[in-house]
Parts: sequence; structure tokens; C-alpha cells
Amino acid sequence: MFKMNVIKKTITLKDGRTIEIETGKLAKQADGAVVLKMGKTMLLATVVAAKDAKEGTDFMPLSVEYKEKYASAGRYPGGFLKREGRPNDSEILVSRLIDRALRPLFPDDYHADVFVTVNLISAEKNIMPDALAGLAASAALAVSDIPFNGPISEVRVARIEGNLVINPSFEDLKQSDIDIMVAGTLDNIMMVEGEFKEIGEKDMLDAIKFAHEEIKRHCQIQIELMEEVGKTVKREYCHETNDEELKKAVAEFCYDKCYEIVKNPTSKHERTDAFAALKEEFIATIPEEERDEKKALVERYYHAVEKEAMRNLILNEAIRIDGRKTDEIRQIWSEVDYLPATHGSALFTRGETQSLTTVTLGTRLDMKSVDEVLVEGSEQFVLHYNFPPFSTGDAKPYRGTGRREIGHGNLAYRALKNVVPMGEDNPYAVRVVSDILESNGSSSMATVCAGTLALMDAGIKIKKPVSGIAMGLISEGKNGRFAVLSDILGDEDHLGDMDFKVTGTKDGITATQMDIKVDGLSYEVLEQALSQAKAGRMHILGEMMKTLDAPREELKPHTPRIVSLIIPQEFIGAVIGTGGKVIQEIQKTTETTITITEKDSTGIVEIFGENKDNMEAALNWIKGITTVPEEGTIYTGKVVSILEFGAFVQILPGKEGLLHISELDWKKVEKVEDVVNIGDEVEVKLLEVDAKSGKMRLSRRALIEKPEGYVEPVRRPRPENGGDRDRGGRPGGRFNDRDRDRGPRRR
Repeated sequence: MFKMNVIKKTITLKDGRTIEIETGKLAKQADGAVVLKMGKTMLLATVVAAKDAKEGTDFMPLSVEYKEKYASAGRYPGGFLKREGRPNDSEILVSRLIDRALRPLFPDDYHADVFVTVNLISAEKNIMPDALAGLAASAALAVSDIPFNGPISEVRVARIEGNLVINPSFEDLKQSDIDIMVAGTLDNIMMVEGEFKEIGEKDMLDAIKFAHEEIKRHCQIQIELMEEVGKTVKREYCHETNDEELKKAVAEFCYDKCYEIVKNPTSKHERTDAFAALKEEFIATIPEEERDEKKALVERYYHAVEKEAMRNLILNEAIRIDGRKTDEIRQIWSEVDYLPATHGSALFTRGETQSLTTVTLGTRLDMKSVDEVLVEGSEQFVLHYNFPPFSTGDAKPYRGTGRREIGHGNLAYRALKNVVPMGEDNPYAVRVVSDILESNGSSSMATVCAGTLALMDAGIKIKKPVSGIAMGLISEGKNGRFAVLSDILGDEDHLGDMDFKVTGTKDGITATQMDIKVDGLSYEVLEQALSQAKAGRMHILGEMMKTLDAPREELKPHTPRIVSLIIPQEFIGAVIGTGGKVIQEIQKTTETTITITEKDSTGIVEIFGENKDNMEAALNWIKGITTVPEEGTIYTGKVVSILEFGAFVQILPGKEGLLHISELDWKKVEKVEDVVNIGDEVEVKLLEVDAKSGKMRLSRRALIEKPEGYVEPVRRPRPENGGDRDRGGRPGGRFNDRDRDRGPRRR
């Protein structure tokens, strides 16, 4: 009989909650597989690596997929096919969180394809699974024989009523002013991403330190799991061939020339061309028959020389490749209202990085619908980031939104979301779109700056302006030297040790994202980076304020307006009408868009349109439907039908009353048409509303001065059955539904 070798380990959080990691039961043909369980939430993480690297591969081909199964929460997927489709933005963002923590920890010379898959297979509705996904992926690697310099773990930290909490619930997070994900090993922080409500630099550092203490415990449990499974020795591999003589020759020929290139400030493309020419110059020294064979090795060795030259220039002379000092910000210029037909626009340029950003305002119908496994609803504010190839001078087609664009856009979104007014403070759906026109580092931070200016240009009353900066690091582990770089270039990101983005207002940090490419980052470095980032943010904010220092007082003239009113809940159906007939008629007639949201036993009606008169007409129409007629009130009504005994007058939309022939004038009226005709507007007073039927009795003569000496004529008594044959033949007479069909009716 087959017997499974199931091994379990348990992590107990400080508040008593437990995380259980199990291996040996599911997906046993994968190189590594674990099931991670917390409460009723379960994640299945698997990892598989190719036996060898593909020929010519000199990088780490890691693929991470995070997928949430709708069945895990007892839900059906939406759409026609009723099955999970392409990853949504949330799944992509979680995949990126895992990838960014794992990727730097694979050996530099390991180039086999590695596939990490994490599936949410059971979901408790108040547990956030993204905080557990990195731990699950690392544990799957730990129980495999794939070379990996981990383990790692990821945790979320929140601050609720001043207390830091690990892996809060969805409900807990609503009360928090900190939402930060931290990944790390036993010794080092590897990745940070989060959003804040204007916290200080020390608060952020405290949250990172708090997270790391918990991460260390998770890593130790994984080491114990690895030992129990017997996977402490990883597979052998050889994915690189080397030629030490060629390596030495490249360094001797190229290093000094590389150093001169980086020491002389040039533009990005001039520098790239100079590097390419130098490389070709060296290749020309190789015998022609050996060039094809050695070209790949030359590429690798030359890249290392280029990296070393740039790093040494900064560490030795405190000079950067564009000539700036380590804490110097590139030249900034910006402009608003650049696109006159948009609701708001801004052009922000910092060095060779440029964002053209637009703001579009819409109705509640334009809000983004969210239908994820554990999150449903709508988003009033969205931000999209586009990075076309021409922004870097690349000659290739633009294939649409990729993972990088979703990640960069999400960072800018989190930077701005807490300063954009929501709900009752802002009736509009707000869409910000950043198109990167030039890129040489920090394009997501340019998006934050341009987004702030575009929102203010649109007249959105943001709470405070936000700026952003990307910080870099050049470090030398053997002697502890390091340099923190403000406002990094693309090359400084690529060849450096850290990409640390920080956004905030004048009063605090709103978002951050940090990736580390080296083993070891002291809190001393982090503190200096945060301090330098704050100074840089304040400088950038000052430059932005020279262009526009506050939101415009008014929306642009061509921006559609929204007027709103609150109606009693019982009138919502009347405004909508059967099958939407009434609201559709209002929209079609007035050329407006109308939304109704039910909240707290009331209906919030919003009318969206470009023509003031049309919006006023729609507003009055709805007010008419929802207004309760009051006895004694004077109305200007419209005659809608005439009978022998009187006229029916519409005093409010959908509300008609009888203007009896006897109430047309003080003098005797022989024929209704002698006083009013169909379509006439007539001023009337509401005399009475029947308490049971709601029928209304109107009078015109009550608004006309009574003639001197007027004597009220004698009226016939009412019939025994209570009806009034001539529909109100005496003052105070009532009518019933059959009266409409008595006598000829003219329209």
C-alpha cells in the first residue's frame, strides 16, 4: 500500500494565529510543492526547473504566476465562459511581489528555466492571501533541489491605533494608516512596497524592522522543513563557460576607456553609442575566425567592465555618469493645460524622462468594476501608465499593457489615491493616464508628479500635492563604502544595487517601492536614503509649484458638470420607472446621464451633462417626480386634457389635478375652452389632496380677485351615492376614476 511522507511545520504569530506549511501530499511530481494554510485560506505553491539551461541564455529565466480560483470562495467566475481567464491586475501585482523577492537570490550563474506557480485554492473572506504567497513560494523552493540562496518570507504590516500588526485582515486594514509588504531573508531586506497616509520616515523604518523580525521566524521554520525533507543539498549545474584570458583582455583593453566615457557627461544615447563603439573596437582585435564563437562571452565580460567603471567613478570621485553630484536632481520643467480639449493635462520633464498625463472626469457609470475572488465593488479613482517603445528609442511594436506597466501604474496610483477626494467630496469618477514619451529612469515618479499637476489643472481639489523620487545605491561590500544616489538614471538602476522609490506630500510619505540587488542593506543606508529622498522630494515639489501651486477654482468650461440631489427611498422606483422607462426618457429628452445610488434609506441622484439648461430641466423633472404636492401651494401647470366639466392640469411631472369648470373663474364659464386650451400654461392653487386616493383639486379663480358684491350661486345637492355627476358641481366636490370617461374628451 502506498504511503505518503507528509511533513508539516507550524508558524505561530504573536497574536496566536497559526500558519501551517505541509508538503508530501499534493503535486508530488513537481520539483517542490507545499500547501500553506491559515484559517480556512489555503495556497498551493509549486516550483519546477528545467534540467539544463537553454543554449545562449545568460540571465535568470524565472516565471512566477499567482492565480486565485473562484471556487476557493464558492463563487462562479463572470463572463460568458464561466471560467478563470487571463490574470487580472491584482494577480499580476502579487506575482510581481513574489518575483521581485525571489529573483535576486538565485545564483548569478544559474540560467535554467524556473516556473513558480501559486494558486489560491481555499479562501476565507477576511484573510488576505497576498501576504502569504511569497512564503508559500519560498517554502516550495526550500523542499526542492533547485539552487536558491533563500529562504525568504513576505509579510504585510499595518498600524492600527498606533500598534503595528503582522498580516492584518481586510477589515483591520481599513483602520490602518500603514499598508506595507516587506520581503526578506534571515539577514536582509529584499523588497518593500506599500502605501501610507502621510507618515514619517522613522515610522516607515520601524514598520520595516517590525516586519523583518517576523520574517526571520518564518525563514527558520523553512530551514527546519528543508532539513526534514532532506533537501539541504541542491542539484549540481554548469550553465556558463568561461575564458579567463578573454576576460582579462576585455578588462585591460576596455576599463580605462569605459571610465573616460562615464566620466564625461553625455546624453543617454551618446553614451550608449560610445559604449557600443568601444565594444566593437575590442571585438575587432579578435581574429576574425574566432569572433562569432567569442561574441557572447565578450558581451558578458564587457558588461561587467562597464558596470565596474561606473561604480568606481561614483565611489572614488562622487561623480555620476551625467556629471551630477550624488544628491543632485536633474533639471525639471513642467507645463499644465497642454492639451486644451482634455479635462486636465500636464507635461512633466525631469532630465531625459518625460510624462504627458491626462485627467478625465466621468459619472458613477464610468467607475472601474472590481470582480475578484475576494474583492468586489468599484473604484472611483484609477491610474493607467503606458510605456511605448519609442520612449527609449527602441524600434519595435507596442504590444499593449505588460506586467511592468501594471506595476509602475499601481505604484503611482497608490501614491495619489489618498489625496484624491472620494465619495461625497467628489462626485466624479477620475481617470489619470500617464503616457511616457521619454525614459531615462524614474518614469513612475514622473507619473506621480505629472498626475498631481494634471489633477490640479482639472480642478480636482486634491488634499495636498504629491511628488516622487527614485533613489539608488552603489556599495562595495569588502570595505563598507557606499553612495546613495538621488533621482537615478536608467543605467544607475540597471548597474546599481538598489531601486528605492519614495512619494509623498510636504507632510509625509504616501507610497514606496524598494528592490535590493545585493546581499545586505544596513538600516544606516536605509535611513540615509530616506533622508536624502525627503530632501529630493521637497525640491521637486517646489519646482512643480512654480507651474501650478493649487487646484484650479473651477472645472474647465468644457468639463461636464454634475448636479446631485437626495430623494426619499420610496421615490427611487418612480424616477427609474418600469423597466427604466422614466429615467431613459429623462436622459434622452435632456441629453444628460443620470445615476441613482441607494444609501442610508435615501437615493442619491447625480445628473451629468455639458449643457446647463438641459441639466436644469432634468433636475426639475426629477424634483417634480419626487416632490409631494402641498395643499395651499400655487403651481404653474400645463393643461393636458379637457372634458366638459373641467380640465386636467399637470402641476408636477406625473402629477395631474382637476381644475373644475366652476374653479376657472368667479363668473360663470359656459365652456372650458373659453378660458383654457390643451397645452396652455395656467397658474393654479392646490385646494385639496384626497387622503386615500391622492386625487388633487385645483383652482384658478382662487388666484383672481373676488368681484365686489359676488354672490355664490346655489349648487345642486350631491347624489345619494356620493358621486358628483358634473364632477365638482359645488365647491369641495370630489371626483372618481370613472369621471375621466364621462363626456367627450379632447387632447
